[in-house]
Amino acid sequence: MNDTIVAISTALGEGAISIIRVSGEDAISIVNPLFSGKDLTKIKTHTINYGHIIYKDEIIDEVLLSIMKAPKTYTREDVIEINTHGSIAVVNKIMEVLLLSGCRLAQPGEFTKRAFLNGRIDLAESEGVMDLINSETELTRKMAINQLSGKVSKLITDLRDKIVALISNIEVNIDYPEYEDIEVVTINRIKEEVVEMKSKLLEILKLSEDGKILKDGIKTVILGKPNVGKSSLLNALLEEEKAIVTDVKGTTRDIVEGSIIISGVKLNLIDTAGVRDSNDIVEKIGIEKSISLIDESELVLLVLDASEELSDEDKFLLDKTKDKKRIVIMNKTDLDSNNTYDKDVIKISAKENTGIEDVKNKIKELFNVGTFLSKNLMFFTNARQIALLKSAIESLEEVEKGVNEEREIDMIEIDLKLVWEKLGDIIGANYTEELVDNLFSRFCLGK
Repeated sequence: MNDTIVAISTALGEGAISIIRVSGEDAISIVNPLFSGKDLTKIKTHTINYGHIIYKDEIIDEVLLSIMKAPKTYTREDVIEINTHGSIAVVNKIMEVLLLSGCRLAQPGEFTKRAFLNGRIDLAESEGVMDLINSETELTRKMAINQLSGKVSKLITDLRDKIVALISNIEVNIDYPEYEDIEVVTINRIKEEVVEMKSKLLEILKLSEDGKILKDGIKTVILGKPNVGKSSLLNALLEEEKAIVTDVKGTTRDIVEGSIIISGVKLNLIDTAGVRDSNDIVEKIGIEKSISLIDESELVLLVLDASEELSDEDKFLLDKTKDKKRIVIMNKTDLDSNNTYDKDVIKISAKENTGIEDVKNKIKELFNVGTFLSKNLMFFTNARQIALLKSAIESLEEVEKGVNEEREIDMIEIDLKLVWEKLGDIIGANYTEELVDNLFSRFCLGK
Protein backbone atom coordinates (compact mmCIF):
# COMPACT_ATOMS: atom_id res chain seq x y z
CA MET A 1 0.00 0.00 0.00
CA ASN A 2 3.03 2.32 0.31
CA ASP A 3 4.16 1.94 -3.28
CA THR A 4 2.78 3.70 -6.36
CA ILE A 5 0.88 1.64 -8.91
CA VAL A 6 0.12 2.17 -12.59
CA ALA A 7 -2.15 0.48 -15.13
CA ILE A 8 -3.98 1.12 -18.38
CA SER A 9 -7.62 1.88 -17.49
CA THR A 10 -9.02 1.67 -21.01
CA ALA A 11 -9.18 -1.36 -23.29
CA LEU A 12 -5.83 -2.01 -24.94
CA GLY A 13 -6.13 -1.49 -28.68
CA GLU A 14 -6.35 1.22 -31.30
CA GLY A 15 -8.63 4.11 -30.37
CA ALA A 16 -8.86 7.87 -30.18
CA ILE A 17 -7.84 8.04 -26.51
CA SER A 18 -6.33 5.76 -23.89
CA ILE A 19 -6.10 6.48 -20.16
CA ILE A 20 -3.22 5.47 -17.92
CA ARG A 21 -3.90 5.69 -14.18
CA VAL A 22 -1.27 6.21 -11.48
CA SER A 23 -2.05 6.04 -7.74
CA GLY A 24 0.11 6.30 -4.62
CA GLU A 25 1.94 8.69 -2.36
CA ASP A 26 4.71 9.21 -4.94
CA ALA A 27 2.39 9.58 -7.97
CA ILE A 28 3.06 13.31 -8.39
CA SER A 29 6.83 13.12 -7.78
CA ILE A 30 7.18 10.25 -10.29
CA VAL A 31 5.10 11.81 -13.09
CA ASN A 32 6.20 15.45 -12.62
CA PRO A 33 9.71 15.08 -14.19
CA LEU A 34 8.14 13.34 -17.20
CA PHE A 35 5.55 16.07 -17.85
CA SER A 36 6.50 19.14 -19.89
CA GLY A 37 3.52 21.25 -18.77
CA LYS A 38 2.98 22.98 -15.45
CA ASP A 39 4.76 21.94 -12.25
CA LEU A 40 2.41 19.31 -10.83
CA THR A 41 3.50 20.05 -7.26
CA LYS A 42 2.15 23.59 -7.52
CA ILE A 43 -1.12 23.28 -9.46
CA LYS A 44 -4.60 22.89 -7.99
CA THR A 45 -6.13 19.50 -7.43
CA HIS A 46 -8.82 18.15 -9.75
CA THR A 47 -7.58 20.04 -12.80
CA ILE A 48 -6.77 18.95 -16.36
CA ASN A 49 -3.45 20.10 -17.76
CA TYR A 50 -2.01 20.14 -21.29
CA GLY A 51 1.56 19.08 -22.05
CA HIS A 52 3.82 16.30 -23.28
CA ILE A 53 5.28 13.15 -21.78
CA ILE A 54 9.05 13.40 -22.31
CA TYR A 55 11.71 10.82 -21.44
CA LYS A 56 15.44 11.48 -21.95
CA ASP A 57 14.68 14.49 -24.18
CA GLU A 58 12.38 12.42 -26.41
CA ILE A 59 8.73 13.46 -26.78
CA ILE A 60 6.63 10.34 -26.28
CA ASP A 61 3.17 11.87 -26.78
CA GLU A 62 1.02 14.98 -26.46
CA VAL A 63 -1.30 14.43 -23.48
CA LEU A 64 -3.94 15.83 -21.17
CA LEU A 65 -3.09 15.07 -17.56
CA SER A 66 -5.64 15.03 -14.74
CA ILE A 67 -4.29 15.51 -11.23
CA MET A 68 -6.34 14.57 -8.16
CA LYS A 69 -4.77 14.98 -4.74
CA ALA A 70 -5.66 12.86 -1.70
CA PRO A 71 -7.98 12.32 0.02
CA LYS A 72 -10.74 13.25 -2.46
CA THR A 73 -9.86 10.62 -5.04
CA TYR A 74 -11.00 7.14 -6.04
CA THR A 75 -8.31 5.47 -3.93
CA ARG A 76 -7.92 8.25 -1.32
CA GLU A 77 -4.32 8.51 -2.55
CA ASP A 78 -2.80 10.99 -5.00
CA VAL A 79 -4.08 9.95 -8.43
CA ILE A 80 -2.90 11.04 -11.89
CA GLU A 81 -4.67 10.04 -15.09
CA ILE A 82 -2.81 10.53 -18.37
CA ASN A 83 -5.03 10.85 -21.45
CA THR A 84 -2.90 9.74 -24.40
CA HIS A 85 -3.55 9.04 -28.04
CA GLY A 86 -4.95 5.53 -28.36
CA SER A 87 -2.00 3.92 -30.11
CA ILE A 88 -0.77 0.63 -28.68
CA ALA A 89 2.84 1.75 -29.26
CA VAL A 90 2.28 5.09 -27.47
CA VAL A 91 0.51 3.53 -24.49
CA ASN A 92 3.11 0.81 -24.08
CA LYS A 93 5.95 3.34 -24.25
CA ILE A 94 4.42 5.59 -21.58
CA MET A 95 3.78 2.52 -19.39
CA GLU A 96 7.44 1.51 -19.85
CA VAL A 97 8.65 4.98 -18.87
CA LEU A 98 6.44 5.07 -15.74
CA LEU A 99 7.62 1.63 -14.64
CA LEU A 100 11.26 2.66 -15.14
CA SER A 101 10.60 5.83 -13.12
CA GLY A 102 9.39 4.04 -9.98
CA CYS A 103 5.82 2.83 -10.50
CA ARG A 104 4.75 -0.78 -10.03
CA LEU A 105 2.30 -2.49 -12.40
CA ALA A 106 -1.05 -2.71 -10.61
CA GLN A 107 -2.65 -6.06 -9.95
CA PRO A 108 -6.20 -6.69 -11.27
CA GLY A 109 -8.64 -4.62 -9.24
CA GLU A 110 -5.91 -3.02 -7.13
CA PHE A 111 -7.22 0.54 -7.48
CA THR A 112 -10.62 -0.54 -6.15
CA LYS A 113 -8.92 -2.68 -3.50
CA ARG A 114 -7.09 0.41 -2.26
CA ALA A 115 -10.37 2.34 -2.26
CA PHE A 116 -11.82 -0.35 0.01
CA LEU A 117 -8.79 -0.68 2.30
CA ASN A 118 -8.59 3.11 2.63
CA GLY A 119 -12.25 3.23 3.68
CA ARG A 120 -13.74 5.09 0.72
CA ILE A 121 -16.11 2.26 -0.20
CA ASP A 122 -17.22 -0.94 1.51
CA LEU A 123 -16.98 -4.47 0.15
CA ALA A 124 -20.50 -4.54 -1.29
CA GLU A 125 -19.88 -1.22 -3.07
CA SER A 126 -16.62 -2.64 -4.44
CA GLU A 127 -18.50 -5.58 -5.92
CA GLY A 128 -20.95 -3.07 -7.40
CA VAL A 129 -18.04 -1.53 -9.34
CA MET A 130 -17.30 -4.87 -11.01
CA ASP A 131 -20.99 -5.51 -11.66
CA LEU A 132 -21.25 -2.11 -13.37
CA ILE A 133 -18.25 -2.86 -15.59
CA ASN A 134 -19.76 -6.23 -16.55
CA SER A 135 -23.36 -5.04 -16.95
CA GLU A 136 -24.92 -6.09 -20.25
CA THR A 137 -28.48 -4.83 -19.78
CA GLU A 138 -30.25 -1.76 -18.44
CA LEU A 139 -31.47 -3.85 -15.50
CA THR A 140 -27.98 -4.96 -14.46
CA ARG A 141 -26.72 -1.39 -14.84
CA LYS A 142 -29.39 -0.09 -12.46
CA MET A 143 -28.72 -2.86 -9.92
CA ALA A 144 -24.98 -2.17 -10.01
CA ILE A 145 -25.45 1.60 -9.60
CA ASN A 146 -27.60 1.06 -6.51
CA GLN A 147 -24.97 -1.21 -5.01
CA LEU A 148 -22.10 1.09 -5.97
CA SER A 149 -23.86 4.15 -4.54
CA GLY A 150 -24.07 2.58 -1.08
CA LYS A 151 -27.89 2.42 -1.05
CA VAL A 152 -27.85 -1.37 -0.71
CA SER A 153 -25.18 -1.29 2.00
CA LYS A 154 -27.29 1.15 3.99
CA LEU A 155 -29.99 -1.52 4.32
CA ILE A 156 -27.43 -3.64 6.18
CA THR A 157 -25.84 -0.85 8.23
CA ASP A 158 -29.30 0.25 9.43
CA LEU A 159 -30.06 -3.30 10.60
CA ARG A 160 -26.67 -3.55 12.29
CA ASP A 161 -27.32 -0.27 14.10
CA LYS A 162 -30.61 -1.67 15.42
CA ILE A 163 -28.86 -4.80 16.66
CA VAL A 164 -26.13 -2.74 18.36
CA ALA A 165 -28.77 -0.62 20.13
CA LEU A 166 -30.57 -3.76 21.29
CA ILE A 167 -27.34 -5.41 22.50
CA SER A 168 -26.31 -2.22 24.33
CA ASN A 169 -29.60 -2.07 26.21
CA ILE A 170 -29.37 -5.77 27.10
CA GLU A 171 -25.86 -5.26 28.52
CA VAL A 172 -26.91 -2.22 30.53
CA ASN A 173 -29.83 -4.18 31.96
CA ILE A 174 -27.49 -7.04 32.91
CA ASP A 175 -24.69 -4.88 34.36
CA TYR A 176 -26.77 -2.19 36.10
CA PRO A 177 -30.09 -3.72 37.17
CA GLU A 178 -30.33 -1.30 40.10
CA TYR A 179 -30.82 1.80 37.92
CA GLU A 180 -34.48 2.63 37.57
CA ASP A 181 -34.13 5.22 34.82
CA ILE A 182 -32.65 2.85 32.23
CA GLU A 183 -34.85 1.31 29.59
CA VAL A 184 -35.81 -2.22 30.54
CA VAL A 185 -35.42 -4.62 27.63
CA THR A 186 -38.18 -7.18 27.83
CA ILE A 187 -38.34 -10.51 26.03
CA ASN A 188 -41.38 -9.20 24.15
CA ARG A 189 -39.46 -6.23 22.84
CA ILE A 190 -36.58 -8.44 21.66
CA LYS A 191 -39.08 -10.74 19.96
CA GLU A 192 -40.81 -7.84 18.18
CA GLU A 193 -37.52 -6.42 16.88
CA VAL A 194 -36.23 -9.84 15.81
CA VAL A 195 -39.43 -10.59 13.88
CA GLU A 196 -39.20 -7.20 12.16
CA MET A 197 -35.52 -7.70 11.25
CA LYS A 198 -36.14 -11.23 10.01
CA SER A 199 -38.99 -10.02 7.82
CA LYS A 200 -36.75 -7.33 6.30
CA LEU A 201 -33.89 -9.76 5.66
CA LEU A 202 -36.21 -12.32 4.07
CA GLU A 203 -37.54 -9.61 1.76
CA ILE A 204 -34.00 -8.61 0.77
CA LEU A 205 -33.07 -12.29 0.28
CA LYS A 206 -36.06 -12.99 -1.99
CA LEU A 207 -35.28 -9.95 -4.15
CA SER A 208 -31.58 -10.84 -4.17
CA GLU A 209 -32.18 -14.41 -5.36
CA ASP A 210 -34.53 -13.21 -8.12
CA GLY A 211 -32.13 -10.41 -8.99
CA LYS A 212 -29.16 -12.79 -9.25
CA ILE A 213 -31.04 -14.91 -11.79
CA LEU A 214 -31.93 -11.86 -13.86
CA LYS A 215 -28.40 -10.45 -13.53
CA ASP A 216 -26.60 -13.64 -14.56
CA GLY A 217 -29.19 -14.51 -17.19
CA ILE A 218 -32.01 -17.06 -17.06
CA LYS A 219 -30.59 -20.50 -17.89
CA THR A 220 -33.13 -21.72 -20.43
CA VAL A 221 -33.16 -25.26 -21.82
CA ILE A 222 -35.06 -26.09 -25.04
CA LEU A 223 -36.32 -29.69 -24.83
CA GLY A 224 -38.27 -32.03 -27.06
CA LYS A 225 -38.09 -35.17 -29.13
CA PRO A 226 -36.06 -35.18 -32.38
CA ASN A 227 -37.20 -33.07 -35.33
CA VAL A 228 -39.81 -31.22 -33.28
CA GLY A 229 -38.31 -27.81 -34.10
CA LYS A 230 -36.06 -27.05 -31.12
CA SER A 231 -33.22 -25.71 -33.25
CA SER A 232 -35.67 -23.72 -35.36
CA LEU A 233 -37.07 -22.16 -32.18
CA LEU A 234 -33.55 -21.29 -31.01
CA ASN A 235 -32.79 -19.64 -34.33
CA ALA A 236 -36.11 -17.76 -34.28
CA LEU A 237 -35.48 -16.43 -30.77
CA LEU A 238 -31.91 -15.43 -31.58
CA GLU A 239 -32.88 -14.10 -35.01
CA GLU A 240 -29.87 -15.84 -36.54
CA GLU A 241 -28.99 -19.27 -37.94
CA LYS A 242 -27.16 -20.47 -34.84
CA ALA A 243 -28.18 -24.13 -34.97
CA ILE A 244 -28.22 -26.48 -37.98
CA VAL A 245 -31.77 -27.31 -39.04
CA THR A 246 -32.57 -30.40 -41.15
CA ASP A 247 -35.38 -32.93 -41.50
CA VAL A 248 -33.00 -35.67 -40.34
CA LYS A 249 -33.71 -36.81 -36.79
CA GLY A 250 -30.77 -36.57 -34.37
CA THR A 251 -29.03 -33.68 -36.19
CA THR A 252 -28.37 -31.92 -32.86
CA ARG A 253 -26.12 -34.22 -30.83
CA ASP A 254 -24.49 -31.72 -28.49
CA ILE A 255 -25.78 -28.58 -26.85
CA VAL A 256 -25.91 -25.35 -28.87
CA GLU A 257 -25.94 -22.11 -26.87
CA GLY A 258 -26.90 -18.50 -27.50
CA SER A 259 -28.05 -15.41 -25.59
CA ILE A 260 -30.78 -12.85 -26.15
CA ILE A 261 -32.07 -9.90 -24.15
CA ILE A 262 -35.81 -9.63 -23.58
CA SER A 263 -37.06 -6.39 -22.00
CA GLY A 264 -33.65 -5.79 -20.46
CA VAL A 265 -33.31 -9.35 -19.11
CA LYS A 266 -30.71 -11.78 -20.46
CA LEU A 267 -31.77 -15.27 -21.52
CA ASN A 268 -29.05 -17.94 -21.83
CA LEU A 269 -30.56 -20.40 -24.32
CA ILE A 270 -29.42 -24.02 -24.65
CA ASP A 271 -30.66 -26.16 -27.55
CA THR A 272 -30.39 -29.84 -26.67
CA ALA A 273 -30.30 -33.18 -28.45
CA GLY A 274 -33.74 -34.64 -29.16
CA VAL A 275 -34.89 -37.13 -26.52
CA ARG A 276 -35.61 -40.62 -27.90
CA ASP A 277 -34.41 -44.23 -27.65
CA SER A 278 -31.22 -44.50 -29.69
CA ASN A 279 -28.49 -47.08 -30.28
CA ASP A 280 -26.06 -44.43 -31.51
CA ILE A 281 -23.43 -44.00 -28.76
CA VAL A 282 -22.75 -40.33 -29.54
CA GLU A 283 -26.45 -39.46 -29.73
CA LYS A 284 -27.14 -41.32 -26.44
CA ILE A 285 -24.53 -39.16 -24.68
CA GLY A 286 -26.23 -36.03 -26.05
CA ILE A 287 -29.66 -37.27 -24.87
CA GLU A 288 -28.34 -37.99 -21.36
CA LYS A 289 -26.85 -34.49 -21.26
CA SER A 290 -30.20 -33.02 -22.35
CA ILE A 291 -32.05 -34.74 -19.48
CA SER A 292 -29.38 -33.76 -16.93
CA LEU A 293 -29.76 -30.09 -17.92
CA ILE A 294 -33.38 -30.09 -16.72
CA ASP A 295 -32.29 -29.95 -13.07
CA GLU A 296 -29.77 -27.17 -13.76
CA SER A 297 -32.19 -24.98 -15.70
CA GLU A 298 -34.21 -22.04 -14.42
CA LEU A 299 -36.63 -22.26 -17.35
CA VAL A 300 -37.63 -25.09 -19.69
CA LEU A 301 -39.05 -24.50 -23.15
CA LEU A 302 -40.70 -27.84 -23.93
CA VAL A 303 -41.48 -28.15 -27.64
CA LEU A 304 -44.25 -30.44 -28.94
CA ASP A 305 -45.23 -31.21 -32.53
CA ALA A 306 -48.69 -29.88 -33.52
CA SER A 307 -48.85 -32.31 -36.46
CA GLU A 308 -48.55 -35.45 -34.30
CA GLU A 309 -50.26 -36.87 -31.21
CA LEU A 310 -48.24 -37.02 -28.01
CA SER A 311 -45.51 -39.65 -28.16
CA ASP A 312 -43.99 -41.57 -25.26
CA GLU A 313 -41.03 -39.16 -25.37
CA ASP A 314 -43.41 -36.17 -25.11
CA LYS A 315 -45.18 -37.72 -22.12
CA PHE A 316 -41.86 -38.49 -20.44
CA LEU A 317 -40.67 -34.91 -20.82
CA LEU A 318 -44.01 -33.45 -19.69
CA ASP A 319 -43.77 -35.50 -16.52
CA LYS A 320 -40.04 -34.84 -16.02
CA THR A 321 -40.50 -31.05 -16.16
CA LYS A 322 -43.83 -30.74 -14.33
CA ASP A 323 -42.20 -29.19 -11.24
CA LYS A 324 -39.97 -26.81 -13.20
CA LYS A 325 -40.72 -23.32 -14.43
CA ARG A 326 -41.65 -24.16 -18.00
CA ILE A 327 -43.43 -23.07 -21.13
CA VAL A 328 -45.05 -25.77 -23.28
CA ILE A 329 -44.77 -24.77 -26.94
CA MET A 330 -46.78 -26.38 -29.73
CA ASN A 331 -44.68 -25.95 -32.87
CA LYS A 332 -45.50 -26.59 -36.56
CA THR A 333 -48.92 -24.94 -36.45
CA ASP A 334 -48.42 -24.26 -40.17
CA LEU A 335 -49.15 -27.99 -40.72
CA ASP A 336 -52.37 -29.94 -40.15
CA SER A 337 -53.12 -30.09 -36.42
CA ASN A 338 -53.26 -33.63 -35.03
CA ASN A 339 -52.12 -32.96 -31.45
CA THR A 340 -54.98 -32.61 -28.98
CA TYR A 341 -52.80 -31.61 -26.01
CA ASP A 342 -53.96 -28.14 -24.99
CA LYS A 343 -52.95 -27.63 -21.33
CA ASP A 344 -51.64 -24.06 -21.25
CA VAL A 345 -49.66 -24.24 -24.50
CA ILE A 346 -48.35 -21.50 -26.75
CA LYS A 347 -48.84 -22.24 -30.43
CA ILE A 348 -46.07 -21.20 -32.82
CA SER A 349 -44.57 -21.89 -36.20
CA ALA A 350 -40.81 -21.47 -35.89
CA LYS A 351 -40.56 -21.98 -39.64
CA GLU A 352 -42.88 -19.06 -40.42
CA ASN A 353 -41.75 -17.08 -37.34
CA THR A 354 -45.24 -16.77 -35.85
CA GLY A 355 -46.00 -16.90 -32.12
CA ILE A 356 -42.40 -16.10 -31.10
CA GLU A 357 -43.46 -12.84 -29.42
CA ASP A 358 -46.01 -14.82 -27.39
CA VAL A 359 -43.17 -16.98 -26.08
CA LYS A 360 -41.16 -13.89 -25.11
CA ASN A 361 -44.16 -12.34 -23.35
CA LYS A 362 -44.76 -15.57 -21.41
CA ILE A 363 -41.13 -15.53 -20.23
CA LYS A 364 -41.59 -11.97 -18.94
CA GLU A 365 -44.76 -13.03 -17.18
CA LEU A 366 -43.19 -16.12 -15.55
CA PHE A 367 -40.32 -14.12 -14.08
CA ASN A 368 -42.43 -11.06 -13.19
CA VAL A 369 -40.02 -8.93 -15.20
CA GLY A 370 -42.36 -5.93 -15.38
CA THR A 371 -43.06 -5.99 -11.64
CA PHE A 372 -39.42 -6.61 -10.85
CA LEU A 373 -38.25 -3.67 -12.95
CA SER A 374 -40.69 -1.38 -11.13
CA LYS A 375 -39.09 -2.17 -7.75
CA ASN A 376 -36.33 -0.08 -6.20
CA LEU A 377 -33.69 -2.72 -7.15
CA MET A 378 -31.93 -2.40 -3.80
CA PHE A 379 -30.63 -5.87 -3.05
CA PHE A 380 -27.56 -8.07 -3.39
CA THR A 381 -26.78 -10.07 -6.52
CA ASN A 382 -23.80 -12.33 -5.99
CA ALA A 383 -23.39 -15.73 -4.36
CA ARG A 384 -21.13 -14.53 -1.53
CA GLN A 385 -23.58 -11.87 -0.38
CA ILE A 386 -26.63 -14.14 -0.70
CA ALA A 387 -24.92 -16.94 1.27
CA LEU A 388 -24.14 -14.51 4.09
CA LEU A 389 -27.72 -13.21 4.06
CA LYS A 390 -29.00 -16.76 4.48
CA SER A 391 -26.53 -17.39 7.30
CA ALA A 392 -27.59 -14.19 9.08
CA ILE A 393 -31.25 -15.21 8.79
CA GLU A 394 -30.44 -18.64 10.28
CA SER A 395 -28.72 -16.95 13.23
CA LEU A 396 -31.68 -14.61 13.65
CA GLU A 397 -33.99 -17.62 13.73
CA GLU A 398 -31.82 -19.01 16.52
CA VAL A 399 -32.40 -15.76 18.44
CA GLU A 400 -36.13 -16.12 17.83
CA LYS A 401 -36.01 -19.71 19.06
CA GLY A 402 -34.12 -18.64 22.18
CA VAL A 403 -36.74 -16.00 22.96
CA ASN A 404 -39.60 -18.50 22.53
CA GLU A 405 -37.82 -21.03 24.75
CA GLU A 406 -37.11 -18.30 27.34
CA ARG A 407 -33.35 -18.89 27.33
CA GLU A 408 -31.04 -16.77 29.47
CA ILE A 409 -30.79 -13.20 28.13
CA ASP A 410 -26.98 -13.37 27.85
CA MET A 411 -27.28 -16.44 25.56
CA ILE A 412 -29.72 -14.54 23.35
CA GLU A 413 -27.23 -11.66 23.28
CA ILE A 414 -24.49 -13.99 21.95
CA ASP A 415 -26.73 -15.04 19.04
CA LEU A 416 -27.57 -11.39 18.30
CA LYS A 417 -23.84 -10.56 18.11
CA LEU A 418 -23.43 -13.41 15.61
CA VAL A 419 -26.14 -11.89 13.38
CA TRP A 420 -24.39 -8.51 13.63
CA GLU A 421 -21.05 -10.07 12.59
CA LYS A 422 -22.52 -11.93 9.61
CA LEU A 423 -24.22 -8.80 8.33
CA GLY A 424 -20.88 -7.05 8.74
CA ASP A 425 -19.23 -9.70 6.56
CA ILE A 426 -21.50 -8.66 3.67
CA ILE A 427 -20.22 -5.08 3.62
CA GLY A 428 -16.66 -5.96 4.66
CA ALA A 429 -16.79 -4.66 8.22
CA ASN A 430 -15.06 -7.96 9.03
CA TYR A 431 -12.80 -9.48 6.40
CA THR A 432 -9.73 -11.64 5.87
CA GLU A 433 -6.80 -10.80 3.63
CA GLU A 434 -7.47 -14.00 1.65
CA LEU A 435 -11.08 -12.96 0.96
CA VAL A 436 -10.06 -9.49 -0.21
CA ASP A 437 -7.26 -10.80 -2.45
CA ASN A 438 -9.58 -13.40 -3.99
CA LEU A 439 -12.42 -10.94 -4.60
CA PHE A 440 -10.33 -8.22 -6.25
CA SER A 441 -8.33 -10.68 -8.37
CA ARG A 442 -11.51 -11.07 -10.47
CA PHE A 443 -11.50 -7.38 -11.42
CA CYS A 444 -10.06 -6.13 -14.66
CA LEU A 445 -6.62 -4.54 -14.76
CA GLY A 446 -6.72 -0.79 -14.26
CA LYS A 447 -9.85 -0.69 -12.09
